[in-house]
Amino acid sequence: MPSEIIQWFPGHMAKTRRMISENLKNVDVVIEILDARIPLSSRNPEIIKLKENKPSLIILNKASLADPRENKRWVEYYSTENSACILVDCLSGEGLNKILPAIKLLLKDKIERYESKGMIGRRLFAMVLGIPNVGKSTLINKLSGSKKAKVENRPGVTRDKQWVSTGIGVDLLDMPGILWPKFEDRTVGENLALTGAVKDDILDIESLAMVLCNRMKTLYPETLAARYKLGDPESLADMGDYELLCLIGKKRGFLVSGGEINTERTADMLLDELRSSKLGRITLDRIRSEE
Repeated sequence: MPSEIIQWFPGHMAKTRRMISENLKNVDVVIEILDARIPLSSRNPEIIKLKENKPSLIILNKASLADPRENKRWVEYYSTENSACILVDCLSGEGLNKILPAIKLLLKDKIERYESKGMIGRRLFAMVLGIPNVGKSTLINKLSGSKKAKVENRPGVTRDKQWVSTGIGVDLLDMPGILWPKFEDRTVGENLALTGAVKDDILDIESLAMVLCNRMKTLYPETLAARYKLGDPESLADMGDYELLCLIGKKRGFLVSGGEINTERTADMLLDELRSSKLGRITLDRIRSEE
């Protein structure tokens, strides 16, 4: 795996970190958006530190692309005394109706204090945080009913903060996506790259596809074997990652002159099928016992 994945993001996030710290006092709750396919890798440890003890709603976005069994486990894992966790698909709108009830439950005591002072129906304020390309802008646009937040299917589009009003009684403070300067865990960088949080044009696509082959033969061998007609799923464990990539290319008929496998085309196809869910509902992060 190329080292640039691990150190792709330069340390120019000081402005965003400062912006988050300065504006926390202006909000009642933090909405942290994660990618349900990589609920651990898409959670920036900087955000955990920055939000301190603010009540937080953790949204596992793209839940319809992730493994339903793992979705359930991650919801339980992230639901604590001071945080709630819900499954959402921002594109389809599925789960968006859970956001307001979850926020009201988190802020139950605060809302009761407001109401005791006659401030019934007072608007609530939420800061929306997440790494680039996790679906922040799509969520904000769905809740506001407009295209106030710029949306593109590439990381790093939102550059500055902006307040957005919604129809659910919550004003949202959209912040730039924040990624950490260096990944201590190689798996985190790889998972971010696999799901598109890292720009493809700086990566070696074939190396990345081999990482995917390794993940799939370990976590979802039956799914991989069925999708590409690879035979016995158990036999995949003994194959090298490059060998498996070539076998998939051969089964798909991606050949060049001389009968060689077009591994670049195979790699592009594999990553596209993961991201479009043609490989099935895949979750790459698992809860380990020590967590």
